[in-house]
Amino acid sequence: MTIALNPANTLPEDGTRGCLIGRAWVPGACPGPSPVVIRGDDVFDISQQAATVAGLLELESPGDVIRQTKGRRIGSLCELLDNSGDTPDPERPYLLSPVDLQVIKAAGVTFVDSMLERVIEEQAAGDGELASGLRARIYDLTGPDLRAVKPGSERAAALKQLLIERGLWSQYLEVGIGPDAEIFTKAPVLASVGSGASIGIHPHSSWNNPEPEVVLLVNSRGQIQGATLGNDVNLRDFEGRSALLLSKAKDNNASCAIGPFIRLFDESFTLDHLRNCEVELRVEGDEGFQMHGLSAMSAISRDPEDLVSQTLNASHQYPDGFALFLGTLFAPTQDRDRPGAGFTHRPGDAVTISTPMLGALRNRVTTSDQAPPWTFGLRALFDNLSRRRLL
Repeated sequence: MTIALNPANTLPEDGTRGCLIGRAWVPGACPGPSPVVIRGDDVFDISQQAATVAGLLELESPGDVIRQTKGRRIGSLCELLDNSGDTPDPERPYLLSPVDLQVIKAAGVTFVDSMLERVIEEQAAGDGELASGLRARIYDLTGPDLRAVKPGSERAAALKQLLIERGLWSQYLEVGIGPDAEIFTKAPVLASVGSGASIGIHPHSSWNNPEPEVVLLVNSRGQIQGATLGNDVNLRDFEGRSALLLSKAKDNNASCAIGPFIRLFDESFTLDHLRNCEVELRVEGDEGFQMHGLSAMSAISRDPEDLVSQTLNASHQYPDGFALFLGTLFAPTQDRDRPGAGFTHRPGDAVTISTPMLGALRNRVTTSDQAPPWTFGLRALFDNLSRRRLL
């Protein structure tokens, strides 16, 4: 079953007041992906101004350029969303992930609460049945409120030492409360899927979860140009067995969802809005299971600008910019199949990640071998842009 998208369940709370850009597959004599802008009820192709979203965000003032660019109307927003998903009609426009040439990066363990869940999954060696007892043991030591712990502080060092003394040391402690953030590559360039598409869980995983996150869009100069939403689909059993399986736990076919649109920063939407937003997660299973959770960005342990500076600096550059997942407070522990087993996905789960100023990212769960294969890579993109005379 596909996810039904429409403006009411996709757009931000204030509709199209902000500058919303994305990518769409545009049909025609020479079809291909184009940057698009949403204006009221309509969608406009702006590829003649910027052939890629990465190129658009490299402009000095992309919002001003968009306002001065008429573009070509490709249809209504209703039509675009209605045709988006795994099996769109290729003769009509449809929504894609809003990032293209940007490297897809992610910051891990940026909330102390979720750091402890990483410690738990590692101590449990990926066995969800052992997690409940470990969780109680750790919270007996630390107490329930860890939001005031600042990474790199004396309090953080004391907490780390306490956990080490009690036999609960983990490499996650170092990146969670130490001075250096964990920054990893989540997915290859062009591999993310957009709203309405299926998201993939490795078929051998028996303990996994969604990770609802804010995603920053940063250009090559380190300027944060806007934000969107993402699902850093995670395999808790794989990563729990060994940190060296992080790539297997994080990077599989259709395991990275981004969207629905990028909202550029302007007077209606700023980085401070993001610092204070709440990201909501809803999971609805075919058997009637429901799970709801909130991730408050105010509880993040590392400021978004700090995470950007730890990603792009004198030691590492990104000439095409990058998309940066900021991490999540939410680590689901709600039992699904049996007491003490915690949460894991089932194929068919509908996953909605939303926040008022960015709208909602909606996907349905399948296994990575059953999701549509990733076939449109960099060679295909540049060949397409050349044939469309956009290079």
